[in-house]
Amino acid sequence: MLLLHGIGGVRALWGASGSGTLSALGAAGWRAAAPDLPGYGGSAVLGTPTLGAMVDAVRAVARRLGADRTVLVGHSMGGMVAQELAARHPDEVQGLVLVCTSSAFGRTDGDWQARFVAERLAPLDAGIGMAGLARQIVPELLAPQAAPEARQAALDAMSSIPEPTYRAALTAIAGFDRREALGCIGVPTLLVAGEFDRTAPPDVMSRMAARVAGAEFVQLAGAGHLAPLERPAAFHDALLDFLSRRLPGPAAGRR
Repeated sequence: MLLLHGIGGVRALWGASGSGTLSALGAAGWRAAAPDLPGYGGSAVLGTPTLGAMVDAVRAVARRLGADRTVLVGHSMGGMVAQELAARHPDEVQGLVLVCTSSAFGRTDGDWQARFVAERLAPLDAGIGMAGLARQIVPELLAPQAAPEARQAALDAMSSIPEPTYRAALTAIAGFDRREALGCIGVPTLLVAGEFDRTAPPDVMSRMAARVAGAEFVQLAGAGHLAPLERPAAFHDALLDFLSRRLPGPAAGRR
């Protein structure tokens, strides 16, 4: 299993300092890894981090792990990378868990995407840096009752991202649109939404799930856009329940 972080995240958010998902999967017998996408954390920058470059990087990780097929767990931008990989290389994907994400970036109007990117990058253009941007954005992503520990983990993660990486990643996902590919997904798929998520609202994700044959949809109460970090126990319950019913037993993927 490969766990893919969002645009404001890093691999550490899946670890002990974040949601603890790596440990939860390991305890259940699953072999899981959480790579940093290109330009993030300890990952080298592979030119401009386009979605294609991210897909190639994830496939390279799978090859290094000796995995011909993987279950992809993607949060936000990571969910877009997971969908892109599934569309380009369906024979390499065994299952999908799409968390607080969407099948397209906003409207189909190219002008809308350009305005959104410009508005999101304006604070960086003004010189506030990634730490300042994190202080602006992270509170908007969390549910009102989010724990202070979750808030701090999200702030630390986003503040650590190199500014050029964030800029390039935002530009890359602005053109993402895999709505027409939803009906072609032929693997067990779980979609997880946060009750208070305004970035990938539950109703949007529910409609998205309806277009994937046999897909399951779960809404996590009391969670915002950073659902795995905000409600880790509920997220792990939903994830492990889905895996136990819809994918081969963890014995096949044990370390």
